[in-house]
Amino acid sequence: MSSFFIFVSMTNSNPIGLFDSGVGGTSIWNEIYSLLPNEEYIYLADSKNAPYGEKSKEEIIFLSSKNTELLLNLNCKLIVVACNTATTNAIKELRIKYKVPFVGIEPAIKPAALHSQTQKIGILATKGTLNSELFYKNIEKFQDILILEQIGYGLVELIENGNMKSPEMTSLLEKYLNPMIDANIDYLVLGCSHYPYLIPQIKKLLPSHIKIIDSGQAVAKQTKLLLTTTVGLHDSSNTNRPLFYTNSNPEVLSNILNSKFKVHFLNF
Repeated sequence: MSSFFIFVSMTNSNPIGLFDSGVGGTSIWNEIYSLLPNEEYIYLADSKNAPYGEKSKEEIIFLSSKNTELLLNLNCKLIVVACNTATTNAIKELRIKYKVPFVGIEPAIKPAALHSQTQKIGILATKGTLNSELFYKNIEKFQDILILEQIGYGLVELIENGNMKSPEMTSLLEKYLNPMIDANIDYLVLGCSHYPYLIPQIKKLLPSHIKIIDSGQAVAKQTKLLLTTTVGLHDSSNTNRPLFYTNSNPEVLSNILNSKFKVHFLNF
């Protein structure tokens, strides 16, 4: 596979690019922005093609490549694949094809497995993530831990359609979480960047001793580390507002961002 080159002047003042199968990756952006407020950001919500979790590996690689090329043409110095499904299915190919640093996001199985007292953890993720080769390689390291896997059918679609707090969402969460509670898990790993927005609802359904883990803070720290060792951190205060693009209804992404930032429609 040949490498893809974008001939731009890459400096530390160039923006960080992020993409996701929709609005969920903004949960990752929130963590990175909190850690690195001086950086410029461009976010792509590929909501038209959500959810990635129900697509084939080939489709996921194609869509991830399309998003990457758009961000490279917008002069991004580093790309965050703010989607578990895209990371577990496509990041290997992206790193081979494109000469830009990538940060991926994977389910935080390791800290849950290492700290579990009951030796039982739950993971709520998409079909694409749970069926990926990378996910299987990760769970093979923890043979002594019972890992209860649950595909979150319908959750991403409800979030993308603006129905995050609907009775249907509550019903689905109860259906997916109750078997894990009955199995005596003490950690729940959220394996989709959309799911952190469901934490307030999930907490109401889980016993208080069950801890919820997502990957946002770890991704933010890795982004800072990779920037420091490659193209560099933005070395002055940034006065530009982050750019958010979606190829679907801008109102959904705007609501997720609490209308703090303007969301632009882009047909990509």
